[in-house]
Amino acid sequence: MAIESGEPKVNDTTVSSTSRPIATRFASAVTWRSLLISFILMPINSYWIVQMEVIRYSAHPTTIALLFNVIFILFILTLINRLVARYWPRASLSRAELLFIYSALAINSVLTGHDSLEVLVPMLVWPFRYADTSNNWNGLFGKYLPKSIMVSSRRVYHGYFSGNSTLYTYNHLIGWLIPAFAWVAFIVVLFFLMLCINSILRKQWTDNERLSYPIIQLPLEITSNNAFDRKNGLFFNRLFWAGFAIAFTIDLINSLNVYYPSVPTILTPGRGQSFIDISQYVTQKPWYAIGWTPVAYYPFIVGFGMLMPLDFLFSCWFFFIFWKLESVLVVGMGWDSDPRFPYQNEQIFGAYLGIAIYSLWLNRNYFQQVLKTALGRPGGIDDKDEPIRYRWAFIGVLVCSYAVIWFFRWLGMVWWVAIVFLALYLGLGIAFTRLRAETGSLINDMEMTGPDFILTETMGARNFNAPTLTAFSICYWFNRAYRCQPMPHQLEAFKLAEQSHSEYRRWFWGLTAAAAVGALAGFWACVHLMYVYGASAKASFAETAFGSEAYNRLAGWLQSPHLGNFSALMAICFGIFVTFMLEFIRIRFPGCPLHPMAFAVTYSFEINLVWLPLFLAWLLKTLILRYSGRQGFQKYLPFFFGLILGEFVLGSFLNIYGIIAQVPTYQFWQ
Repeated sequence: MAIESGEPKVNDTTVSSTSRPIATRFASAVTWRSLLISFILMPINSYWIVQMEVIRYSAHPTTIALLFNVIFILFILTLINRLVARYWPRASLSRAELLFIYSALAINSVLTGHDSLEVLVPMLVWPFRYADTSNNWNGLFGKYLPKSIMVSSRRVYHGYFSGNSTLYTYNHLIGWLIPAFAWVAFIVVLFFLMLCINSILRKQWTDNERLSYPIIQLPLEITSNNAFDRKNGLFFNRLFWAGFAIAFTIDLINSLNVYYPSVPTILTPGRGQSFIDISQYVTQKPWYAIGWTPVAYYPFIVGFGMLMPLDFLFSCWFFFIFWKLESVLVVGMGWDSDPRFPYQNEQIFGAYLGIAIYSLWLNRNYFQQVLKTALGRPGGIDDKDEPIRYRWAFIGVLVCSYAVIWFFRWLGMVWWVAIVFLALYLGLGIAFTRLRAETGSLINDMEMTGPDFILTETMGARNFNAPTLTAFSICYWFNRAYRCQPMPHQLEAFKLAEQSHSEYRRWFWGLTAAAAVGALAGFWACVHLMYVYGASAKASFAETAFGSEAYNRLAGWLQSPHLGNFSALMAICFGIFVTFMLEFIRIRFPGCPLHPMAFAVTYSFEINLVWLPLFLAWLLKTLILRYSGRQGFQKYLPFFFGLILGEFVLGSFLNIYGIIAQVPTYQFWQ
């Protein structure tokens, strides 16, 4: 069964589509119904995410690009909508409306999630609750903290930490009101800035280069107008239900082991985990340098891997082994006197920066045409059907950039540092967006390697004043890691608009509204649940780590400021160089299986969990293409969609049950 689209283009067998036909009548996607349903579901979705990721610290949906919570909600909505369509056709939602709700909830999820508001909210109270004479936080940086947008009153934050309290008292609500709206306003401005950039990039990457967008293929299949067709529909395909049953059964048996230890598990160590760490069996020098190396077989990763380009799949496990062997080589050769050598985080930062630079340079002629259109000069391109006119997109970029830089300056950054900080952040966002659109990479978790870390590491904390370092720390929440970077989801939303033949412009403003409401919903969930459970009393490790990490690092910068590290700078340059060389080799030798983007992806936390499933996906896809061809591959695709959905459906139901019953559940992911 082929993925529903317009004129198909095959990228290894991941099917994309061209731009919409000129004569197509726009479908309604951003309607009062889709907005209302999205806004109603957002607080529920945020509550569910915070319960899983902070309170229970299990099944982290926002640490991977394919958000299982949103896929599950879309699946349930589609089934309900099918019943409504049968008995009350006029009240049923269109495919375009369902896809907009999916995108709105995806935005809500990443703004709430593991590397976003879940980090920000505890940071707003932590330095006031835990500052004392032993850490001297007040003396070191207390006067530089922007107290007007933080929560410094003990009568407000006491219940937050102790729990068994409520947010809904006058003092608590007033204490959180200004910080909440101030930070939501910042989020919306930053989101709008990235949305304007994506409006400029969309036509080149989607229409001209026709990137494949693997992440959105399952939502497209679930909501397809033919999904319930008895002859060719996904939900009447036997292979789909076979894959669904396999994934469902594996997780069901492993889940029963959590409650009944006598029930054997399938390829897991039990105790509710879904992986086995083999590093515990590798203890001799230099091989112990491989570090944490889990072996996992996540069915949904195997299923989704079939939508990725074959060379990218090969490169993921190849470069994963490369990074492990690099660590072994360093220890074996005795080069580990510098514990950070060979500066792999910096190499990866350089690799992502190289992806952004190469992508923008490759499209330089297109950008010249866009600029001509924005300036009203001849030789431009038609932008009447774009999410926003190019002139207004450029104005939006300039105005929002100025607003963000002004905010950074208000936090304490020197003006040139604020400009560089924003430029590096946006460069990484462009790299992640290109990575996702081209390869469908499920991971982009460059942990603790953002602009704040890179600037202080290469230039030295000693060369920045205390207000600037404090501002870096205040911005830690959206630079801790980039698994919740919203920019890729924005461009994927525009692709869904194209596939549903709906108007980009309405999506543009609908996504902006979704960001505002979604951020408020996420903020509410993070604060509300802490007053119920208590950040110090009952919450998980996540709350403690998220609240303290930035300030412990800041105290270290101020107490022992270090000089710039030339080796770190060279590692960044090396990462850029390797990316450029791999791009050159790929162009010069088209059959080369090494994908340059995989070099950036494969030194991260999440790759340890997915390398084996991606290897299995590469092996299966290679065999299917070799012995069944492209038509055979299309025939088997429903089986792999079933693997994904089977695991997501059972995993979601189990987590909902665990939250309601307050019992542990099997972690089908992490």
